[in-house]
Amino acid sequence: MINQFCIALLCLITTLGYSQEKEKEKQEILAEAWLLYNSERASWHGTDIFMERYPLLRKKMAGYFSYTQGNEHKCIFYDQCTPPMTLAAITFNNNFVIEAAQVDTITRPLTTFEADLCAIRQKVTEEVNKDTVLFKHYLHTSYNLVPLIVKGNKKVYIFTGPAENGKVIFGNDYLIEFDKRNNIKSKKALHKSMLRMDYAKEGQEVTTMHTHLDSTGDVITATDICTLLLYAPYANWSQHYVMSAKYISIWDCDKESLFVMTRKAWEKVQNLESDKDKN
Repeated sequence: MINQFCIALLCLITTLGYSQEKEKEKQEILAEAWLLYNSERASWHGTDIFMERYPLLRKKMAGYFSYTQGNEHKCIFYDQCTPPMTLAAITFNNNFVIEAAQVDTITRPLTTFEADLCAIRQKVTEEVNKDTVLFKHYLHTSYNLVPLIVKGNKKVYIFTGPAENGKVIFGNDYLIEFDKRNNIKSKKALHKSMLRMDYAKEGQEVTTMHTHLDSTGDVITATDICTLLLYAPYANWSQHYVMSAKYISIWDCDKESLFVMTRKAWEKVQNLESDKDKN
């Protein structure tokens, strides 16, 4: 794999067609990835707290969802009533310190924003069970549904999560988009396949990689980055590469940063390293 010197050298030499449009796309992907990551972290920690501390409320629970509001990240558990009411609202700061989480178990109606998140999540749950052509199910996995509403755009991402310890899953992920009335207007698979990867052994730091077909897109997806943010610290990974026909995406797991280069630039780096080895 390429080293940081070659990357820096290449950046000074040429961008080789890396456009402002592609940079804008990269920033949009990063922004979406962080929203997904914060939602998933709030759900992970929120369910741990709820399941451990409130066994009686668990019996009344119909579901949960998470969202970001300013510098706070909320995980909402709701009951089986129509319309749903809150059972618990668990709020985290940006550091997700469990001990600092605020828990509110006072029953209240969902806000308009929360009701929309709840509605689109429930519709996707129904759609996943109904559409057995698009949605694929694999052994030792489960679906994680992440609803988002950003600037009025309503969508739900579906991740496939591992049911086995020491595994990371890329792919078998989906995006469902909604109209203003919470009706499904589009649904698609982001990756056409699924890839399981193992954690590295303790003390090791490894570089991992997967490839994208044209149908997935030129660069790393928001779901890929979210998965790396969630699992890479435990998997002992240092870098992850996403290879497509036109671009190479490099995610630095330690710095939580993304570098995107053209395939032509990649090939130029390989030639630089080859010449360096010869000399």
